[in-house]
Amino acid sequence: MKKQTTALALFSGGLDSILAARVVAAQGIRVVAVKFVSPFFDYPILSEPGTYRQRIEKLYGIEVMVEDISEQYLMLLRQPVYGFGKNFNPCIDCKIFMFDRARQMMDEMGASFMISGEVLGQRPMSQRRDTLNIIERDSGSRNILLRPLSAKLLRPTDAEEQGLVDRSRLLDFSGRSRSRQIALAEDFGITEFPAPAGGCRLADPILSKRIAGVYAGDFVIAPKNIDSSDILCLMTGRQFLLPGGGWLVLGRNEKDNQVLERLKKTDDILIYMHEHPGPTALLRRTDALYDSAAKLAADKELAMGLVVRYAKKVDGRCRPQVVLVHEGGDISCRRQEPVEGLEYRDWML
Repeated sequence: MKKQTTALALFSGGLDSILAARVVAAQGIRVVAVKFVSPFFDYPILSEPGTYRQRIEKLYGIEVMVEDISEQYLMLLRQPVYGFGKNFNPCIDCKIFMFDRARQMMDEMGASFMISGEVLGQRPMSQRRDTLNIIERDSGSRNILLRPLSAKLLRPTDAEEQGLVDRSRLLDFSGRSRSRQIALAEDFGITEFPAPAGGCRLADPILSKRIAGVYAGDFVIAPKNIDSSDILCLMTGRQFLLPGGGWLVLGRNEKDNQVLERLKKTDDILIYMHEHPGPTALLRRTDALYDSAAKLAADKELAMGLVVRYAKKVDGRCRPQVVLVHEGGDISCRRQEPVEGLEYRDWML
């Protein structure tokens, strides 16, 4: 009995990657998809990867694994070879990194080739013909990377030439129109899929400036010391660099507050109000950022005052509130006045 061919698909979760996997699977090939995640894209999946795998299998009939590439991705951002896009998005280097990582996984999965949902000409930076060639070359995936949606517009891969894949059943999509993708989705009976949108938070003009500042050395933590948890803090709520040298994150809403509670580390201080609506604050990395107890005490006082300042107003005014401080293994409380004046705006990142 002939052994079934296996292909490893890079899976973003968008319509193109769904269709690429299904087009190849329709030829009787086993497709195993890999979903890469980092703090900048799809990180919440890591909290329940099993649920995600089940959902993708149910919706699209695709077997998917989840791979956390956070640590390596933070290193990539220090100096991407091909630079950044409009914001702080290293699209070309990102593709090279992911394809290289997927190539290394092929033996483990018993895969004969890789699949990508890229469409020729769809994205101006990373999906031009010359860029696609660079990505193949630098990731070591030349001849083993099949792009089923645009395959007829590209040179044949080894999988096609060896007869593992029937090239005549592949496609010739190009450009930014999605009409053909949507029609193909209907043919496959796929009715639920994400709307086209940039899923990478490094392409967000506001958030990317924060991250760019870190990697430019304009932050209290050096790029070599930043970790995934720090990045998630940077992308949550309001950011303050306090006069004593501390870094404070203030939630904007209940979702932010919950995120900050989850991100608290042993040397962080969590500040919140139990009986009045308002933000949760996280005074971050106090062991590393303070060289004196006096500076920490002063910044902690300001942090408590900001929590009250941004709390829900009473009769149109900021009123003193009881604030709880979770520091180390202890929780204390005190009645706190709000920060006065507008000087605190100068501390905002």
